[in-house]
Amino acid sequence: MSISQLARTISASSTLVLNEEARILREKGEPVISLGIGEPKNKTPITALLSAAAKLSEGNIKYTPSDGTPSLKKAIIRYTEENYNRLVAPENVIVSAGAKQSITNIILSIVNPQDEVVLLAPYWVSYPEIVKLAYGIPVVVVPEDGTFKPRMEDIERAVGSYTKAIIVNSPNNPSGAVYSEKFIADIVDFCERKKIYLITDDIYHKLVFDGNQARPAYEFTTKDIESSMVIAVNGVSKSYGMTGFRIGWTIANRKLVEVMNNIQSQTTSGTSVLLQAGAEGALTGMQSVVESLRLTFENNRNVIMQELRSFNDIKVIKPEGAFYCLPDFRAYSNDSVELSKFILNKAMVVTVPGKDFGMEGHLRLSFAGSIKDIMTAIERIKWVLDLNSPNEIYIGDRKLIRDWL
Repeated sequence: MSISQLARTISASSTLVLNEEARILREKGEPVISLGIGEPKNKTPITALLSAAAKLSEGNIKYTPSDGTPSLKKAIIRYTEENYNRLVAPENVIVSAGAKQSITNIILSIVNPQDEVVLLAPYWVSYPEIVKLAYGIPVVVVPEDGTFKPRMEDIERAVGSYTKAIIVNSPNNPSGAVYSEKFIADIVDFCERKKIYLITDDIYHKLVFDGNQARPAYEFTTKDIESSMVIAVNGVSKSYGMTGFRIGWTIANRKLVEVMNNIQSQTTSGTSVLLQAGAEGALTGMQSVVESLRLTFENNRNVIMQELRSFNDIKVIKPEGAFYCLPDFRAYSNDSVELSKFILNKAMVVTVPGKDFGMEGHLRLSFAGSIKDIMTAIERIKWVLDLNSPNEIYIGDRKLIRDWL
């Protein structure tokens, strides 16, 4: 079979591949635990269900405007005013099939072949592949100080005449890092001066711990929405635990939204009216579900940190938000792909290789699951790798003996 040169350059999403492996193992009856999936375990908010159910009961499930239903856009405008302190117009909003499609539409709208997009490592696995879909070139900035927070001087050195955009994700997937207000202010100022788009992936912006906040980039620019280089992306997947609804949105200047809508109208034609109704219900309904999720993740963060600190020879930076941590396992292996496979084979625990996030030697561990799963999974990983852990363990109803250390 002949496939295009572009298709040959695009890798599968490693997180989705690992999730599928976990599903197959479960179907075989294996006691697998996934620390790989970036998905809250809550039930869908009742206001989202009721709103979607009301739309379904009408029996009139038809096409919508490709940029989103007017009522959902109205809810997003209100959400933006409350959370970004920005009043935007309907023409500044486009609804897409998840934040991933939002970012893809942005990149397809602004990047020419050989244009560069700066990514801050660790970065979300899909960013480089999305850039390559537009024949762009991902340029990665890796922190040199052992943290997950890049310095402005390193970013400035990475920017050149072909730089079209910088993508910032805070709270960060996969590390849980939250960038400081000073850093956000500095990068906003830099992008506004250099006329470089700043794409802020804010999908985790409400999931921040220890009384802190993830301040939106729009707070640090004096430019209005039509002249600012800031583009904000958000959605209901993480803060509301509505990953299956696939509803995300972009806030940007009218011209860019118009171009994005042209692209979207020729690809997906827009998102399901039923799912948009659910998202509208979430945004306009009781917001206590968001705080409940945040508190759950903060407690889970504390539990996984306690378990990891008893683990010999790994280094872990305390996550400040989202629901991931990114421990350094280089004391055991520099090959995160092989290490992840080894842990899955021996311990039935799914992890995600740090290589896919620009951080080789690390593993991303999600703490979005139950406390029991978190504690059991870390116990199994310790059994696989740590010589000082007990030599025997029960995985499911099988007693296993470690014979490789």
